[in-house]
Amino acid sequence: MTEYAARRPLPTSPFKARTEAPPKRFAVGDRVTHDAYGLGRVIGVEGDGDTAVLVDFGSRQVRVTPPYGPMHKL
Repeated sequence: MTEYAARRPLPTSPFKARTEAPPKRFAVGDRVTHDAYGLGRVIGVEGDGDTAVLVDFGSRQVRVTPPYGPMHKL
């Protein structure tokens, strides 16, 4: 079995190295959209926003935990 060293991306390469997106941050009062629940408003934040957020979607309140992939700030 041959092992290869990790390739170093060249600065002039058209294939950019993947970088991680910054973590999503939400504050009380933010309007959000969720893929499963729809439109809502953040009504509570646990910790610095890295623990969970409480969102009011009108018909229900949902505690959403990271990663916040399906939820986006409007």
